[in-house]
Amino acid sequence: MDIKVDEKTVIVFDLDDTLYNELDYLRSAYCAIAKELNPKQWENLFAQMFSMYRNKENVFQYLTATFKVEKDMLITLYRNHIPSINPFQGVLPLLKAIQDKKGKLAIITDGRSKTQRAKLTALGIEDYFDKIVISEELGTEKPDKKNYLSIEQTFKNHKYCYIADNVRKDFISPNKLGWNSIGLIDNGLNIHSDSFLYFTEDHLPKTFVKSIIDIKII
Repeated sequence: MDIKVDEKTVIVFDLDDTLYNELDYLRSAYCAIAKELNPKQWENLFAQMFSMYRNKENVFQYLTATFKVEKDMLITLYRNHIPSINPFQGVLPLLKAIQDKKGKLAIITDGRSKTQRAKLTALGIEDYFDKIVISEELGTEKPDKKNYLSIEQTFKNHKYCYIADNVRKDFISPNKLGWNSIGLIDNGLNIHSDSFLYFTEDHLPKTFVKSIIDIKII
């Protein structure tokens, strides 16, 4: 898929399951929690936790009962740990190619400021972006138009393209605003796997690609 980029183009990305697999963040957090609760045999605990998660068991309920800890402590560890995550293949070359064409780069992501910014830092991509919109900082979540209008307000009279994965919420406002949009097909590891429920004109991107490496900048 070719995208024409120049100095009047803004390419906007979602973060989770678009630039990396969010499941890797969950695994990273579970490792941090396991090391805190059972440092001598954390691998065993991590393996148990992840298996429970895969089988839709309540992992935190198990941990609070077994280790006599408060759920709030587990949530804090989950949200505030230093992530061990990597960008998808092709992400860094794509960001650089956009910059080389003088295009602008932005992020629109839902989540907590500290958590999402820690992810960007861990991925080594934060400095690529000219604007970062995080729902907690703005006070609204996707699909609210405010998140997308904040991009238009920063980069007036530009062309906009949103690249994301979640059909349920990511493309509703870009469609209404006349943006271009590209959907990444679930690689089998996405946290949200219910896209099939939202295959309507309002929810769908203009086109789908299988992976980031299928996007070419011209």
